[in-house]
This record gives sequence, structure tokens and C-alpha cells, in this order.
Amino acid sequence: MPQGTLEVLLVSAKKLENTDFLYQGTNPEWNETFVFTVSEGVKDIHLKIMDQDLGTRDDFVGELTIPLASVFAEGRVPPHSYTVVKNDHYCGEIRLGLKFTPDQNRNRGMDESFGGWKESAAYY
Repeated sequence: MPQGTLEVLLVSAKKLENTDFLYQGTNPEWNETFVFTVSEGVKDIHLKIMDQDLGTRDDFVGELTIPLASVFAEGRVPPHSYTVVKNDHYCGEIRLGLKFTPDQNRNRGMDESFGGWKESAAYY
């Protein structure tokens, strides 16, 4: 499995469940890029969508898992709509693009716990 950097361009979503008072409604737009370090053995990315509540706990809206084989092979997957599910039921769509840059120096001597998903969050 390749190692490297995965850029996720989070474009927008539509038809998301209205958990209460969604910050950007049920059709939010972000147009933000998040960068993750891909370690040996990673085959897909799992995204959990949460709304952002002020003063109360954030609500779980849905989730999706995207296999990374095509982005590893092609280097880039243009923005595409993916189905979001909650309890195995359709609950909207999220549009995102992917870009993978292979790591040229497999052993960089860096601690993999720095950065990556632990340092990133996407809320709407």
C-alpha cells in the first residue's frame, strides 16, 4: 500500500438530516481542503459528519467510507457526490475531491502522530 499525503477537498453537501438548527442548513458549502498523512496499510477513508452546536454536544449527522484504490492509482479523483448514511439508511450526499501525493522518502523519521486526522476537524 502506498504512503504519502491525501488532500480532501470538502466541497458541499445536500439533503442532510436537519438534526436541530444546522449552522449552514441541510445543504452546506465549505470549499475547504484538509490534508492527511497516509500510512502503510490504509485502504480507505472514513468520514463522520457532525453538526456544530453552540452550548450543547454536536450531533452525529451521518458517515461514509471511500475506498482509496482509485486515487492511489490515478493520483486524483475530481469532486464527486458520495452517499451519506446513518444507521444504514440514506441521509444525504457529500461532494468532495481527492488528491494523493506518494511519499518519495518512505522513512522520513517523523512521528506519525503529529498532524493528520488528529489535528483536523470539519464542522458545518
